[in-house]
Amino acid sequence: QVQVVESGGGLVQAGGSLGLSCVPSGRTFSGLAMGWFRQAPGKEREFVASIFWPGAAFDYADSVKDRFTISRDNTQSMVNLQMKNLRPEDTGVYYCAVIRKWPREPFDSWGQGTRVTVSS
Repeated sequence: QVQVVESGGGLVQAGGSLGLSCVPSGRTFSGLAMGWFRQAPGKEREFVASIFWPGAAFDYADSVKDRFTISRDNTQSMVNLQMKNLRPEDTGVYYCAVIRKWPREPFDSWGQGTRVTVSS
């Protein structure tokens, strides 16, 4: 299993932007499709976005389409999520994960996540 470390969360006002990053621990992301997921307070974890290897295919949840952009830097083995026009409903803990079945099914292996709070 690939261990991941997420970073970049924080507090932002509605309409603002934030960038998240995910790096592996112990190996690279080479050959792996990667995804971002989030869990809002009191809700189940949900899919946000995914990117195939080496980066020519994407998938986005309808709720974030045209606002979020997933990308990967394969030389640095990093997966990023750029978020703009944030809404209060984007609040939650964001997790990075390896995609087991393209485009949205992850391996059940999760890092600590990074918290995003969007104030209204």
